Amino acid sequence: MDECLLKTHNICKEFSSVPVLTNINLEIIRGEILGIIGENGAGKSTLMKIFSGIYKPTSGEIHYEGKRVFIHDPLSAKNLGISILPQEFNLVNELSLYDNIFLGSEIRKKFGFLDKKKMMERTIELLKELEVEIKPDEKIENLSTAQKQMVEICKAVAMDAKLLIMDEPTTVLTRFEIDILFRLMRRLKKQGTTIIYISHKLKEVKAICDRVMVLRDGVLVCTEMIQNISVLEMAKSMVGRELSQVFPEKKRPEPEIVFEVKNLCVPRILDNVGFQLRKGEILGFAGLVDAGRTEMAETIMGIRKRSSGQMFLNGNEIDISKPQDAVDNGIDYLSEDRQGAGILTSFTVIQNTTLVSLASYCTSFIKYIIKKKEEESTLRHKERFNIKTPGLDVKLEYLSGGNQQKVSLAKSIDPAPEVLIANEPTRGVDVSAKQEIYRFINSLSENGLSCIFISSEQEEIIGMCHRVIVMKDGRIMGTVEGENINEEEIMFLATGVREGAT
Repeated sequence: MDECLLKTHNICKEFSSVPVLTNINLEIIRGEILGIIGENGAGKSTLMKIFSGIYKPTSGEIHYEGKRVFIHDPLSAKNLGISILPQEFNLVNELSLYDNIFLGSEIRKKFGFLDKKKMMERTIELLKELEVEIKPDEKIENLSTAQKQMVEICKAVAMDAKLLIMDEPTTVLTRFEIDILFRLMRRLKKQGTTIIYISHKLKEVKAICDRVMVLRDGVLVCTEMIQNISVLEMAKSMVGRELSQVFPEKKRPEPEIVFEVKNLCVPRILDNVGFQLRKGEILGFAGLVDAGRTEMAETIMGIRKRSSGQMFLNGNEIDISKPQDAVDNGIDYLSEDRQGAGILTSFTVIQNTTLVSLASYCTSFIKYIIKKKEEESTLRHKERFNIKTPGLDVKLEYLSGGNQQKVSLAKSIDPAPEVLIANEPTRGVDVSAKQEIYRFINSLSENGLSCIFISSEQEEIIGMCHRVIVMKDGRIMGTVEGENINEEEIMFLATGVREGAT
């Protein structure tokens, strides 16, 4: 049997005559885990969409199991045994978990009737492998973002693929869930499954992959055995330059309390959550999946209804029952679910950036949008965040995931909030873009903005935050600060081994 499962010859892809991939030649070996890395817009997801039949190459050839193949659509890819775990969720909210996992691949009885029992049994097996406790008939709309990611993993694994493509599978998972995923990947590898693993988390690539391929501006820069390349060398290959210190220096926040939450409760979700946020402080919230961090943020923003609790801004009690109330009070939110709640991919860069603050771009009387003012503001954000886009009138569906995230962040700070809740702010962005976002959030805090910083990446929680509040099962387990902000202290609190002072 040929060792090579998939081989490409001079694959090129253009969008409106703009090259996105140029002469990609690669070989993927059976039973290996191949890491693919690169900056946002490097062409990683585009190449994977060609392999999975979503895009067709402009030119070039694909050989699969020794034969030239034409992958016309996702069904063609599926018939070849190629399965993809996409960067963005591809789930039907109104359907159950097992319906989503087997959508288009339903298990049937005689005469074509659906075998719901077998589908539910197989779903339970998959969930057990990932150590996830969700009922197989639970609706997707009731799941958290991390739970949805686990369902996407189950969905990709369920078809017993020969080639499994994972595009940023760990962006919303904590270390605990990532370890479970890696164990599953190693089991699949032993069974002969070939895995392509795309990630901006270079330490994870180093830990799980056999080889790593680097893309830069649509060109294959190098392919190396994982033991022959360090994390720093990977980063340099991606960006083509030296990288400075990842996290900016922390400046001491002012003692003034800007925002305070007291006894915030949501039945079965939040239990007496309370904290204070100082002026210019970056306050981290850490915890495992389902700790209640996102639910807390959504309750503060008025997305979820609280049963009790009080909120104070600059010493004055505020009542927030809907997101607009929060914005009006100077509180804004960067959602962890970029495409679900953060941006509108069918809208342009300008339309997304000014979406929350559109009223400030309108004339006083007839509410006519001042286009020039809107464009000038968006251009400033584009330059500030180094957003890579052919133009401000381009729809977000044509931007890479990382550049979509930058637009989402620009939208969140466009109203000039006093408090920013940043939920997974670097989700799906490359190492260089992460540095830009870290520096930008840090500069905002130095200028007086107070930030609630929610992240599943302990490294950035430790590197960015002045204090860290750790949650578990909707409760605050403790607060760490100073030298105590380290992985061990955070994990002790997150797992319930220790309960600290709040």
